[in-house]
Amino acid sequence: MSASIVRSALFVPATRPERIPKAIATGADRVIVDLEDAVQENFKQQARNNLERFLSENPDAQILVRVNAPDHWSHAADLELCRRHAGVTAILLPKAESAAQVSIAGGTGKPIWPIIESAKGLAALSSIARAQGVERLSFGSLDLGLDLNLTTGSPAAEEILSHARYAVLLWTRVAGLAPALDGVFPSIADTAGLQNAVQFARDMGFGGALCIHPSQVAIIHQALKPSNEELQWAQRIMEAASSGDGVFVLDGQMVDAPVIGRAHSILARAI
Repeated sequence: MSASIVRSALFVPATRPERIPKAIATGADRVIVDLEDAVQENFKQQARNNLERFLSENPDAQILVRVNAPDHWSHAADLELCRRHAGVTAILLPKAESAAQVSIAGGTGKPIWPIIESAKGLAALSSIARAQGVERLSFGSLDLGLDLNLTTGSPAAEEILSHARYAVLLWTRVAGLAPALDGVFPSIADTAGLQNAVQFARDMGFGGALCIHPSQVAIIHQALKPSNEELQWAQRIMEAASSGDGVFVLDGQMVDAPVIGRAHSILARAI
């Protein structure tokens, strides 16, 4: 899998280190060992010890780590652990609200994936996205909805979240970052809902999604794929474009560089 193509990033709690190899074996493009939300306060040190032991015993394993938020008492210790281990390939930075916070996390030498999940984070998005060390943005719809006092699942809430997603996509493009990841879909049993949510995010321009259960990985990958009709259209466009004509007509429709670019993008998603 290319370093820039991340369709799925699967969380696994650091309190359950035996699940890390299982998570890696699911086929998820990235595995995120979680020191934050999935770990109760009185288990923070134990979780960090678990991760330290796993990384020491499995030097070839490659994972991401979601550290605790910048204002949390264990944030500095989490970053120090990440800095020491080559197996940590990137840091997921929750509650990212300033470029300064990103800079501190980036002092580990690891690529940073800020999670935009608060009003302050949205307001500072332009500086966060352009901060040195940022590789891609991710979107935290659940925490953002709570912070903005949205009514979960309501049309009004979805409209606000769509505006926030637009901001993440806009600054991803402006800052030249890798494609952003949408937030988790919390209902594990609702496979149809997950598929619809991922297809919605795909059509908006997201590259993939964070996920919380191994069963969600294959659904996310399938939802991101283009339909057979899209594939056939893209293939016909690229075949016609091979003639070398900059602009041509196919099926009565003008085809120029943006259309060819869209066809190329569709074929790139057929993985």
